Amino acid sequence: MFNADKPSLEELPSSAQLLRSTIIAAVSAIIILVTVILPAEYGIDPTGAGRVLGLAEMGEIKQELADEAEKDRAIHGDQSSSLIDGVFRLFVGTAHAQDAWQDTVTFTLPPGEYTEVKLDMQEGDTAEYTWVAEGGRINFDLHAHGDGQSVDYEKGRGKTSGEGSFEASFAGEHGWFWRNRDKADVTITLQLRGTYRALNQSQ
Repeated sequence: MFNADKPSLEELPSSAQLLRSTIIAAVSAIIILVTVILPAEYGIDPTGAGRVLGLAEMGEIKQELADEAEKDRAIHGDQSSSLIDGVFRLFVGTAHAQDAWQDTVTFTLPPGEYTEVKLDMQEGDTAEYTWVAEGGRINFDLHAHGDGQSVDYEKGRGKTSGEGSFEASFAGEHGWFWRNRDKADVTITLQLRGTYRALNQSQ
């Protein structure tokens, strides 16, 4: 195996030589920065050498292009932002319209009292609903009758909320019979949407 001889201490550079080399490298870097990089990239030419070498003109062109790009970005960026905001508001508004309830009915039943909420529907019409009772519990019967037919969709006793949907299998009145069997007033809020023709409430 070949082993290289280690250099002697006399062959190694002294601290003064290393410091001198570092200073020379730093000065060279500063000269390159001032005479080449600043004129060529930023159009800054403190020594005039960049103008002589044609680098300053190149840097000025770069800066003009950068300024124009920034102005263009500011103008079109705002337009794009406004357009995006408009499209976002359109979608949000459409989604909100689709989620909005078509009708809201609120009524209060004292103990022992009852009421009916009916939808005038044709065969194939649909209805979606949600309701909540405040102040107590409620009994209800969701049913339909008409054209010599009848059907029970859902019944509940002592309930405080409900939701669902149904499709009318025949033309007629489709809806709820509500009765308060509790000992306090109960307020019902019923929300509806669908393809029914009309909504009626009777006691």
